[in-house]
Amino acid sequence: MGMMGDPSLAQFVKNPKTAMLVREMVKEGAVEQLRKCFAARMEFGTAGLRAAMGPGVSRMNDLTIIQTTQGLCRYLERCFADLKERGVVIGFDARQHTASGGSSEHFAALAAAVFVGRGVPVHLFSVFTPTPYVPFTVSHLGLCAGIMVTASHNPKQDNGYKVYWENGAQIIPPHDRGISEAIEEDLLPWPESWDTDSASQSPLLKDPYQDIHREYMQSIQQHCLHRCKHTHSHMEEQKDPDPDFPTVEYPNPEEGAGVLNLSFALADKEGASVVLANDPDADRLAMAEKQPSGEWKVFSGNELGALLGWWLFQCWKQRHLQGEPSASVKDVYMLASTVSSKILRAIALKEGFHFEETLTGFKWMGNRAKQLLDQGKTVLFAFEEAIGYMCSPAVLDKDGVSAAAIAGEMVSYLSSSNSVSQQLSAIYDQYGYHITKNSYFICHEQETIRRLFERLRNYSGENSYPTECQGFPITGVRDLTTGYDSSQTDHKAILPTSKSSQMITFTFANGGVATLRTSGTEPKIKYYTELCAAPGDSDVNQLKAELNKLVDAIVEDFFQPQKNNLTPQPE
Repeated sequence: MGMMGDPSLAQFVKNPKTAMLVREMVKEGAVEQLRKCFAARMEFGTAGLRAAMGPGVSRMNDLTIIQTTQGLCRYLERCFADLKERGVVIGFDARQHTASGGSSEHFAALAAAVFVGRGVPVHLFSVFTPTPYVPFTVSHLGLCAGIMVTASHNPKQDNGYKVYWENGAQIIPPHDRGISEAIEEDLLPWPESWDTDSASQSPLLKDPYQDIHREYMQSIQQHCLHRCKHTHSHMEEQKDPDPDFPTVEYPNPEEGAGVLNLSFALADKEGASVVLANDPDADRLAMAEKQPSGEWKVFSGNELGALLGWWLFQCWKQRHLQGEPSASVKDVYMLASTVSSKILRAIALKEGFHFEETLTGFKWMGNRAKQLLDQGKTVLFAFEEAIGYMCSPAVLDKDGVSAAAIAGEMVSYLSSSNSVSQQLSAIYDQYGYHITKNSYFICHEQETIRRLFERLRNYSGENSYPTECQGFPITGVRDLTTGYDSSQTDHKAILPTSKSSQMITFTFANGGVATLRTSGTEPKIKYYTELCAAPGDSDVNQLKAELNKLVDAIVEDFFQPQKNNLTPQPE
């Protein structure tokens, strides 16, 4: 509590609402709450920041935003001699938190003031925009960095601060560490950092909205080949952003049907057969289709990934056949994270293009895509199972806006012959069924989690991994915590490894793949499993039964939920 009592520091708390909240907590003796707010500084990690809005160093507020931006600004000054020529872009979503006076728009204005105060030109969006607009602007205008103030699909009290590098992709190591250290170096706000009024009058501040909106839409149109058909879109109750998310409990379309109930009702009323939905900052896309039974099928992230991958390759082939100068199939790439479906690998093997896996998180796919593009390769598509899709290299991050446009076009193209669900089956018939089952256990004991993974690394004696799981033979093991990969001749994993998180992938003789990993943000041990069947093996019920048996074996033998006191994912 030193901060509030220290008169020299009091001048730095300029927001009366956060100060008020702290006084109330002190008056009520709410020690636990105060500890949550002030005990530890927010960790600036690879996704930037994400936390609840409110007072204190562990919360998103005016002061922590200024401190973060000052650190980022210093780090950029060290990295780019031409920072003052090129500048940065700042965008924000529609979130706000009445109690603490925090809002994404206000945080973005403070961040802009920090840069303008240092003589750095800032492109600050005048209205809230989809997250993909920020990386698009970085690439399009050749800027040094981009900041998006958003907590994406998190609950309404949260906010976040996402940073893009000059290559248009999210930051990866060592930049996250470099920025983090630069923040700690100078926590006192510079006087001009608070001065949003002067900043808003500065010739260094520009609003890119009109231009970027137009240019972005034009860049998406290049990926649309069938633009003559018309599809209608309505979504009255959910079309305008509302920071209170009154229509859903969690604004995360990954949660599936519950979040989409309003859309289904509207679609039924309007006679629409397909629903497309974005999350609040429009970087993710969900899709559902009405079945002949009248029920709605929500496609999983992996199923939509299969559909979009298939569709984008069809479009690429069509351009190719029409004699448009495009690369040969050997220069075409698709990417997916290690915990996503391997369906693209199966399509790539059959069609002759390249498929690559990256670490989990779009920052890795965006950075890898940029490397490939710089080598003159064509990156057609990248996706992760958490409904993130990159359908155009104009944005090197997940982008629910272009994905919705391209999915909409696919739907209207299919409507003359097939339903989307029928097309998904056709893809599986052609390239082999890929059945997935993902879930998690909740575990608050770090020590239990560590023991669970160490047991797998020393399964029958030191440094030995299991060779089977209850009668299912294991043919390969990759441990991205230690860097071991049994499939490489030198037993060294190709993908970057990280000691700070647990992640082991087992490959089974029956075509099963299972990854066990810890979550960076939640007390969970997640598992991602998939049965990759050969083309022609199309008894779906039998394949599902086989995968369920494999999952039961993994849960019983590798997780040992009773012994380790693990809580399964709530139904």
